[in-house]
Amino acid sequence: MSEKIALSIEDLTVSFDGFKAVDKLSLYVEKNELRVIIGPNGAGKTTVLDLICGKTRATSGTINFNGAELTRYPEHKIVQLGVGRKFQTPSIYENLTVLENLEISYPEGRGVFGSLTFKRTEQVTQRILEVAETIFLTEFLNTQSGLLSHGQKQWLEIGMLLIQDPELLMLDEPVAGMSVSEREKTADLLNKICQGRSVIVIEHDMEFVKRIAHKVTVLHQGKLLAEGNMESVQNNPKVIEVYLGH
Repeated sequence: MSEKIALSIEDLTVSFDGFKAVDKLSLYVEKNELRVIIGPNGAGKTTVLDLICGKTRATSGTINFNGAELTRYPEHKIVQLGVGRKFQTPSIYENLTVLENLEISYPEGRGVFGSLTFKRTEQVTQRILEVAETIFLTEFLNTQSGLLSHGQKQWLEIGMLLIQDPELLMLDEPVAGMSVSEREKTADLLNKICQGRSVIVIEHDMEFVKRIAHKVTVLHQGKLLAEGNMESVQNNPKVIEVYLGH
């Protein structure tokens, strides 16, 4: 595998009772690349993320991440290998403050034993402040997370992943339900955090995709339909027919 490639997916297939949700998909994501996956509902976009993070097991094919074959590992091991995943709805501890949410996501603070022995050192505090600034929540560190806006909750969950410093970050529809100004800030955030890691985003908002994507992959019925920069994908007759035309 090329040194530039962080994630290599080859001939990936998953069948549910004979239905192929992902069908012989091959996909290559480079280091420090921000890849956006688009396609109509039922195209297999979220299933691909499920396969990468181990939530769903592949029927056949390979998923190689930095030399590790992910299809062999359980979910928690894949996290340890540097893969972070954010789902569509924010998963934060609403009764805790922003600072506490970030603190318990710090690698040494995770798990029962970790939380018992964990201490907020200068290093931990510094990392929390860095991440809070990145996700626009410095002024909200002592705010109970349930009081944040929808967009701020999305940023906090991204921050909870960032504090673990993953080498691959996967986000499923991160701007769904956000205001226009929150979407613009999220685009800035994603463009910033892909410096130093690979990022895969599933998104339907084409204006947002234009602002962030290095490369766009279009899926249709579990297969690769088209791939390239945003302009080439938008002008692809097959993509217009099955997706953008609607």
